[in-house]
Amino acid sequence: MNILIDHFTTNYNSAPFDLIQNKDFKPAILKLIEATKKEIDAIVTNTAQPTFENTIEALEFSGQQLDRVTSIFFNLNSAETNDEIQKIAQDISPILSEFGNDITLNNDLFKKVKHVFDNKDQLNLTTEQSTLLDKKYKSFSRNGANLPEDKKQELRAIDKQLASLKLKFGENILAETNAFEMLITNQEDLSGLPEGAIEAAKQLAESKNKEGWLITLDYPSYIPFMTYADNRALRKKLSLAFGAKGFNNNDYDNQKHVLKIAKLRHQRANLLGYKTHADFVLEERMAQTPEKVTSFLNELLEKAKPAAEREFTNLQNFAKELDGIDVLEKWDSAYYSEKLKQKLFNLDDEQLKPYFKLENVIEGAFLVANKLFGLQFKKIETIDKYHEDVMTFEVLDDNNNLVSLFYADFFPRPGKRNGAWMTSFKPQYIKDGVNQRPHISNVCNFTKPTKSKPSLLTFNEVTTLFHEFGHGLHGMLANTTYPSLSGTSVYWDFVELPSQILENWCYEKEALELFAKHYQTNEVIPMDLVNKIKESATFHEGMQTLRQISFGLLDMSWHGTDPSLIEDVKAYETKAFENTNLYPEVKSNCMSTAFAHIFQGGYSSGYYSYKWAEVLDADAFEYFKEEGIFNKEVAAKFKDHVLSQGGTENPMTLYKRFRGQEPKPEALLKRAGLIK
Repeated sequence: MNILIDHFTTNYNSAPFDLIQNKDFKPAILKLIEATKKEIDAIVTNTAQPTFENTIEALEFSGQQLDRVTSIFFNLNSAETNDEIQKIAQDISPILSEFGNDITLNNDLFKKVKHVFDNKDQLNLTTEQSTLLDKKYKSFSRNGANLPEDKKQELRAIDKQLASLKLKFGENILAETNAFEMLITNQEDLSGLPEGAIEAAKQLAESKNKEGWLITLDYPSYIPFMTYADNRALRKKLSLAFGAKGFNNNDYDNQKHVLKIAKLRHQRANLLGYKTHADFVLEERMAQTPEKVTSFLNELLEKAKPAAEREFTNLQNFAKELDGIDVLEKWDSAYYSEKLKQKLFNLDDEQLKPYFKLENVIEGAFLVANKLFGLQFKKIETIDKYHEDVMTFEVLDDNNNLVSLFYADFFPRPGKRNGAWMTSFKPQYIKDGVNQRPHISNVCNFTKPTKSKPSLLTFNEVTTLFHEFGHGLHGMLANTTYPSLSGTSVYWDFVELPSQILENWCYEKEALELFAKHYQTNEVIPMDLVNKIKESATFHEGMQTLRQISFGLLDMSWHGTDPSLIEDVKAYETKAFENTNLYPEVKSNCMSTAFAHIFQGGYSSGYYSYKWAEVLDADAFEYFKEEGIFNKEVAAKFKDHVLSQGGTENPMTLYKRFRGQEPKPEALLKRAGLIK
């Protein structure tokens, strides 16, 4: 018996992690593909006239167990992978890609969908039904349904290759991250490092039976070392290793994968009648065209670059005065920025960390969600977890109705990729009169507790937790009929609004006082520290903005042009960065070969959306500030018109319904200190 094949009989219909074995996945997925094919065949062979119900809705609700099992599998491949899971991923990804094409390239099915689409004006559909119909039609037309047979076969071959290449790209980065270790045996080399970072490094070394202190490329190890370690040579060594991931001319080299992915995406777009991959992607985004994205990024660049250059010159002068540094290098950036910040604001992360014990910050996020949206989070031990570090919660509304399950997974480990993300194990939807509630997960990589200290977060980690929790709320508060329009299933340049707006509460006295309490004394964070956090919020904002713009422009240069003649990844990247560079070029480093957002994740032609959504979030938070940051009416509007609506309508329509107007970019530029 394979636990994955049938409806789960667990509490809340949750993922039965304790019962799943890796070997169950492939046979279950193959069997569920066959079951889904039968559901598709039933739609195709139905002799009745195609209707919204027997075609579009039937298609929407087909393959639900397959979707659940694949989401569980690929979530594990990100958060708790191993060689066996990676091998299964390489086996099943091309099969799933092929099956996806079996559906979108099924001519008889497309004819039925097209029939409904062509007659939509007579159907009296709701707004959500119209959106679903439009989305289903486009999922065929934008993925080759109108192509002749030989071109359909070409498309299938490209999709199969892309599925494997993207997986391999991610596996290589994880392998390179895990392969690097810097063992420190001389205590003097730890000079400058905070006590907590030293203790964590000691504990990590002990866990691997090594004498000394172990530093790795995992963020909780890498970032404190780059920020505080006085030993410049060791910072350089660590920085070079971090910047060379996927660029070492070894078995894990990603250069050929970058070129192949970019070229295949371009071929695919051409095949479908689009000029570039970016033209294809952006047709279904708020920004709409590559030209609009590039002009948006360049306008921001024009505003940010003078500020960034001023900040860089100041930082350079500061490093020269302090330590006689003639040329400021990338491995000096975090170190001298932190020193300068301490000097200017008399503030450093080590002062703040005692007030940000992980458990208190989680509780703080829950309290903010309670004050805004009436949610309660109750820790439960009655559902399976995929790792002992994971915490599980029942999310209830004011009337004790189940809103969602919530999984929180906050510490790094060898089977988990770097970074932070939100995902789901089960979507929200309404079927047969039952509102199926979602199962949402936040995954991060924060510093683990040590023998003497709990997990204490840097302020940056606090905002990361709130950011991912904002995505989580978008998933939890979903309230739509159809799973493919639910929660975070929105235009990619709108998806960052709920996450980025929530970060704003981390800077507000009223919110900080709820959770920023000293882990030893329980003293609330002093007002002078709150003021310093606010004052320092725009510190080096020009340089930060320039960095984000540079990533957006690199993404657009890979995907908004014809990459077929590119042979040298590094040379091409260097050219893309020429207008945004501040630091001297490092020949042995390459960003593209580890740029998982665009080559493995879903951000290709979409990295600009972080800045795009910042315009929305700054404008939206202005509204909260005008009425009070915990104003129930504004929060209800945000929930009703943004968080609960998913992708049921055009995002600008939803935004204007909440805000009463289109967003004004001035709010962002003002908040960033780039205009007065």
